[in-house]
Amino acid sequence: MFIGKRFPFWGTVNWSKKYIFIFLIIDIIPILLFIFLDWSWLAIPWQPIALIGIAVSFYLGFKNNSSYDRLWEARKIWGGIVNASRTFTIMSRDFITNEFAKEKLSEKELDTIIKSVVYRHVAWLKALTYQLRLPKPWEHSGAMEESLRKESGIHHEVNQFEKIKPYISSDEYKYLMTKGNKASHLLSLQSKELLKLKLDGQIDDFRHMELEKMLGELYSLQGKSERIKNFPFPRQYATVNFIFVWIFLVLLPFGMLNIFKDVDHLYTIWLALPFTMLVSWVFILMEMIGEYSENPFEGLYNDVPISSMARSIEIDIRQMLDETELPNPIDPVGKYKIML
Repeated sequence: MFIGKRFPFWGTVNWSKKYIFIFLIIDIIPILLFIFLDWSWLAIPWQPIALIGIAVSFYLGFKNNSSYDRLWEARKIWGGIVNASRTFTIMSRDFITNEFAKEKLSEKELDTIIKSVVYRHVAWLKALTYQLRLPKPWEHSGAMEESLRKESGIHHEVNQFEKIKPYISSDEYKYLMTKGNKASHLLSLQSKELLKLKLDGQIDDFRHMELEKMLGELYSLQGKSERIKNFPFPRQYATVNFIFVWIFLVLLPFGMLNIFKDVDHLYTIWLALPFTMLVSWVFILMEMIGEYSENPFEGLYNDVPISSMARSIEIDIRQMLDETELPNPIDPVGKYKIML
């Protein structure tokens, strides 16, 4: 997620420079043919092209609205994870006591149990983040995107789940490595631990029920995140939108010829080039914004910064346990200050 006031103009130009060069080529060819070969028939009427442009505009609006909805829903989901994590932590800290215990534990033993529950939740956050960063076939995987992911340390690694070892026991880690959806099974382990505490009397029935409700909420938030991650913006809409945009952009310079041709001022025809490129750039930027916003967990410029949010949650909830040796917040990366 870009955290500046707005993207720099030249940064936006650099982002779309590949298309600018393509426009330069496809827009100048009709002008050269019109001038040097006198192919005046290339100057087709503007009206049919304008109709296509209107249709493309509506379609682009639909796609961008849908992409924004996916992005904003993802942000709300992770806002819910922030709130649920804080609530679960203070409930665990204050509900796990000797009040109803069959066998009283020392304060140190209680603190160890509470810490293990909270650390298991941190492991869940990390595991969920890793799973949401797994590359999908419909996501962007170009050299520039991979470079950004590697620079920020969020690129996919085969052994990335080893990073949660410090937060869970060795037996739990071995159990976890035999499962597919590791984040889901971390919540399952959490539920087993809460049941054990209930049976031992460190949690009474009501408190156990409330903590299990919080696990249900976390499962729900995880499922909503997975729904966005694993179900892409429908490919039929994305494909047709891409085709329609390029049909319009290819036809655009021929309509511009008809507008700027002037038998009395022959050089006026060259004005078709900058205006055509400008209109083409506007349309392709709208297409790119929608395309780069539809997958909010792939770890790029416009995505929800789940890695930074997970680290912030970890710092916040560990401070609730009065810990002082905490990891640092994740800093923005690159000259454009991207939070990931």
